[in-house]
Amino acid sequence: MKKYIYISVLILMALSFSSCDDFLSVESPDQLTSETFWRGESDAQAGIAAAYSQLEYYIDTWEFAEVKWPVEAYREDIIEMGNDARNYPNWVELYNFTYTNGNSQVSSYWWNNYKGVSFSNQVIEKVAQIPDENINSSVRTQIVNEAYFLRAYYHFKLILNWEEIIIGDKYITNQADLNRPLSSRVAAWDFIIEDLKKATALPASYDSDNLGRATKGAAYAYLGFAYLTRAYEEPAKKADFLALALSALNEVKGYELVKDFSSMFDGSNKNSEESIFELQTSMSSANGADYRTQMHRWMGVSELRGWDEILPSDKLMETYFKEGEIATTGRYDSRTYETIFFQSDYYNDGNGRVYGYNYDDWFKDSDGNAYNRPAFRKYMPADSEGLNNNRCAINIPLMRYSNVLLMKAEVLNEQGQTAQAIPLINQVRSVHGDMPAMTGTSQEAVRAQIEHERMIEFPLENWRWYDLRRWGKTKSAMSAVGRSFDPAKNSFYPVPLTEINSNDQINR
Repeated sequence: MKKYIYISVLILMALSFSSCDDFLSVESPDQLTSETFWRGESDAQAGIAAAYSQLEYYIDTWEFAEVKWPVEAYREDIIEMGNDARNYPNWVELYNFTYTNGNSQVSSYWWNNYKGVSFSNQVIEKVAQIPDENINSSVRTQIVNEAYFLRAYYHFKLILNWEEIIIGDKYITNQADLNRPLSSRVAAWDFIIEDLKKATALPASYDSDNLGRATKGAAYAYLGFAYLTRAYEEPAKKADFLALALSALNEVKGYELVKDFSSMFDGSNKNSEESIFELQTSMSSANGADYRTQMHRWMGVSELRGWDEILPSDKLMETYFKEGEIATTGRYDSRTYETIFFQSDYYNDGNGRVYGYNYDDWFKDSDGNAYNRPAFRKYMPADSEGLNNNRCAINIPLMRYSNVLLMKAEVLNEQGQTAQAIPLINQVRSVHGDMPAMTGTSQEAVRAQIEHERMIEFPLENWRWYDLRRWGKTKSAMSAVGRSFDPAKNSFYPVPLTEINSNDQINR
């Protein structure tokens, strides 16, 4: 069995529960607060399915598309807003860094993740109380460890976007416990790390009926990222955290890079050998479920029948072209073509056709004049049939092995082990980009190369902002693309007004 890990977001809050063996079809309880619900193993499975269902709020088409990417991606220098996106003031505020604590997208992001925390806490507390005769002990342990992973993940999303957060360490059953103060970043990181450590006891893989469950590899990958981030945030302990990051990342085993880069994002190669953490989708509507999305409409430009919400920036295109046409294909870095549709010989009958036509057939004005308008290929369907469908079922890789390799390279380089970092970078360049080995051997040259690789490897995967902040480059990056940015105000989002108004332990 291949050692993959997955996130299941295919579990909707349903009106009943099921004991079906297939994890993707387990339905969650309608009332997880019921004291009578947690009776046996099927209830435990339904409870953990509900906890998974909140990941990225993928169970809601509009929340997923219109909260996740505006909140996470619009801050990045490699992204521009599309034409339709400018019709939504809350999105424009995010892009222009003029948002306030009343921004509804920011508030939704906050509450969506705390709902996931609540569901995870229910599982941690309630599954432990199921009588021994009603649940296998190993199943109980696994489900609880999955809940620890999910609780860490939800807190991870929060601590990456807010300077201080509320630690959700227990299931809230009364109004008085809802009012809790913000915790320090150190305390929050400690909490996340402890949960991830517990989750490292998870299995390395599952059978095909359990796609979506967190595994040992996922726990170690995010644990490594947590330590890497803290190494920069707490410079007095940088050496210690770098060592811990490397140790964790070295435990991410059983994965390999996928040669066909675009296949990981167009629905044709779900849960690939490279995928460490992946949101699951399905076109199946069995039992009334709807796990499809309109993500391709949100991501797609108007020329490709999309809603024109998000575009690659000039900065991103310049970075793709930076090294020139030195790939073994005789073209630019192959990730350019696998991520972006743009006017080029490749997409004009040079073997790269855009849904069966030349690029210039799609991108032309009413007079028939072709124009260049770079558009994301990533997360667009693989074929014309998919493009024409109003719904799609494209999985979203949240953590890939290439990220682990590049994080390891960064750790090693910061430790002064630059010679050991370079082969990891070159591995990603060769497999995904068809690019020759990097030039330069100094620590600074490797730092620059890591930034280059991460910029072109992860567009729309929303790592760029966290990279920039980790490196202390947010202001310079924004200034370089002509965007106004105040590090004191905009490095993190403000605590939502809805939280402040409902929580008397927060005064700001």
